Amino acid sequence: MRKEFLPFAKPSISEEAISDIADSIRSGWLAMGPKTIQFEENFAKYTGASYALSVNSATAGLHCALMALGVGPGDEVVTTPMTFAATVNAILFTGAKPVFADIDRNTLDIVPENIERAITKATKAVIPVHFAGTPCDMDKIEAIAAAHGLAVIEDAAHALGASYKGRRIGADRGARHLSVFSFHPTKNITTGEGGMICTEDEELAERIMVLRQNGMSKGAWNRYAAKGSANYDIFFPGLKYTMMDIQAAIGNSQMRELESFNRRRAEVAGFYLRELAGIEGLILPQRAPWDYEHSWHIFTPFVDIDRLGFTRDEFMARMKERNIGTALHYQALHLFTCYHEVTGMGRGDLPEAEYVSDRIVSLPLFPAMTDGDAHDAVAAIKEVCGKC
Repeated sequence: MRKEFLPFAKPSISEEAISDIADSIRSGWLAMGPKTIQFEENFAKYTGASYALSVNSATAGLHCALMALGVGPGDEVVTTPMTFAATVNAILFTGAKPVFADIDRNTLDIVPENIERAITKATKAVIPVHFAGTPCDMDKIEAIAAAHGLAVIEDAAHALGASYKGRRIGADRGARHLSVFSFHPTKNITTGEGGMICTEDEELAERIMVLRQNGMSKGAWNRYAAKGSANYDIFFPGLKYTMMDIQAAIGNSQMRELESFNRRRAEVAGFYLRELAGIEGLILPQRAPWDYEHSWHIFTPFVDIDRLGFTRDEFMARMKERNIGTALHYQALHLFTCYHEVTGMGRGDLPEAEYVSDRIVSLPLFPAMTDGDAHDAVAAIKEVCGKC
């Protein structure tokens, strides 16, 4: 058995990034400033977005995006139940109601036809989630949104580096369209915590710039820098959602390594797909039928509980006994008390999401994983499934 615990995820922070952090600290500029502006520019160039607006988390990014669109009490927003709580919490923060549309168990993404069935006169926006790094079928989703006059916010927390039909996720896709990324330590790049909002909609971008800094017309960098001005206006009540230069210093270094990070993720995922093929007790991820490039944020097979005779949670416990970490992404949100009470949905209402929720597990996947780490994970899975 493996001697050291293999975590599900582990960030890779280079000495260059550490040096950049130290540079920020020595400069005396810790909050949003020149390194953050540089990070936004680098991110916009990489994704192909007209505007890339940093925030202190993807949760904040989703909240800002919804607020900028004017979503509020009495409105509805359609999204997937298979996502992190932040996606739905951001809707609730505005006073709007989340409405769940079921997924496809093979792609794990929201089904466009289910979005259309969930639309009512109160629907204001749709939030598709690019689950695990598989982009949703955006052409169909955007056509539905356009037909009903809805805004689109892509939850791209898993999808940095992914592309759909040759265009990177985050690239410009029209007015009233935004993409939100996460830089949590488990993500494809990290800033510790942090997020980014991408859009080509100038009006939305300008509103988000004000929203993220307490409704002020100027941020600290514009007020306190050598060429800044102390005068500013407050346009409306905003929030304190800005990123720090310390975080952006890490982000700028991470952006330079993103392509190599994602290549390694793809190599490990490919190894899993080859070595675990045909293992009874495990159902491997399936490729979606549309044209896309996967970012492999997470590798999420299903535990075949009917064949194995024990639960996914027991599978995870047995892997942990063998010093292999796993994670759960995610329990379907309508099965939580909070969101059941808000939506009125419970078990039996979203059968595809429930099937996935009962079986899905995330295997170790991060750029610093060695071939030996991957072999150890596969060996443990085969042992747990009785296929040594």
